[in-house]
Amino acid sequence: MTDIQEAELSSQRLRGASTFQLLHWMASGRLAPSRLCAVYEEAIADLNEALNAFVALDKTAARDAAASDQRRNGKTIIGRLDGVAVAIKDNIDVAGLPTALGLAGRAARIAESDATVVARLRSAGAIILGKTAVDEGALGTTGTTANTGATRNPHHPEFIAGGSSAGSAAAVAAGLCSFAIGTDTLGSVRIPASHCGVFGLRPTVGEISTAGMIPAARRLDSVGILARSVQDLAVVLQVLDAYDVEDVRSRRRRVALSPPDWEPGRLRSGFLPNLASLGVSPEVCSLFARATDALGLELGERMDADFSDYDFARVRRAALLIMESELACELESDLDDGAHPVSARLRDMLGFARHKSAVHYAAADRMLDGAVLKARQLFGQIDVLVLPTVSQGPYRIGETERANDADLCSFASVAGCPAISLPMGKLESGLPVGLQLVGAPGSDLRLIELAEVCASTLDATPDYPVLPPR
Repeated sequence: MTDIQEAELSSQRLRGASTFQLLHWMASGRLAPSRLCAVYEEAIADLNEALNAFVALDKTAARDAAASDQRRNGKTIIGRLDGVAVAIKDNIDVAGLPTALGLAGRAARIAESDATVVARLRSAGAIILGKTAVDEGALGTTGTTANTGATRNPHHPEFIAGGSSAGSAAAVAAGLCSFAIGTDTLGSVRIPASHCGVFGLRPTVGEISTAGMIPAARRLDSVGILARSVQDLAVVLQVLDAYDVEDVRSRRRRVALSPPDWEPGRLRSGFLPNLASLGVSPEVCSLFARATDALGLELGERMDADFSDYDFARVRRAALLIMESELACELESDLDDGAHPVSARLRDMLGFARHKSAVHYAAADRMLDGAVLKARQLFGQIDVLVLPTVSQGPYRIGETERANDADLCSFASVAGCPAISLPMGKLESGLPVGLQLVGAPGSDLRLIELAEVCASTLDATPDYPVLPPR
């Protein structure tokens, strides 16, 4: 590598680059995996105290990056993601690191083996940098725990990053990793993606194995991807998308995902006719209108999506009851751990589920079945549902958590649909807001293709890395 090439690839430029671009630079010999890993580790050392994105670092990352150097220099078998460095949400097992789930009592529980998603990343040559912060028990939308405090938004550190994949989103926005893995049960990838101004994908349920992930609500849980470009979502999805016999909800199919072959002129886009009635703030409504007007023909034929028979808040509450019930089982020993008490908030939420009956659980489960049928009906009439990701922008750390932040994300979750959040612009505060695209189950690649068209037209992606003010 010449001195000129080295100067062109400054640390800041590397931290702001997409995974797709990084792979190109490594393939052309302009970038060594060990240098990329070192850039991220230096940035983490410099910024993590301010952002609280990482909660544990993998000490083998530099060694693994050196091994990737040797593979690339030796022209041996190179994995699809060889040399890129990844952050993993702290509810997913990484061998040798704790899976703490935002709980002090779990900080010493070291995972003996990798979750399936981590194993697939390693087999593709990716380097694991460490674990990222998560809401306590993965139950929340703020990115705050009593154990490690708040994860801060890189755009404005006094504001929340969103949750529960808070650390993953903040790390991607701030350029502390190539991309990050999160989990999405009721919006936990898409909400922080919106708040931090990055791209977030929740795939069709069952596409990416959840084996080795601490379950929150098994019928809703999905491993998701956070990245600085739509192309990155496509690359990583196709590495991770595979049948896993160890995951009871993993999908085995005779054909591949639906190909990205939508024709813009024939696209049918569904819109909710009255966002304000769903609690969407006037400022987000205005920004959404400007963004969708700018997209013009890219969204094809625009139609009203009839949700008159669907109560977003009620279904979200039903899903939350299922989540609280399952976490009450999963975290039973944590609730009894007097040496490491959980927060009053988490105890109250899980206690609420404990006082509900099996009949209440069954009723909630049936309500979610109704959402699956609603999606089948809806996507018989439209190709994609277009709506804001979150009803309001980020708010200040310490303010009361908003109950409706997951309302607009919950439909895709309960219906098992793929959904993407992409940046659509900034509020007057300078904080970002996301546009959400939801498609029928199996339409992940088509949705990614449309997201790429929308992202290119809107040109609302922040300048990465997002650097918090000093």
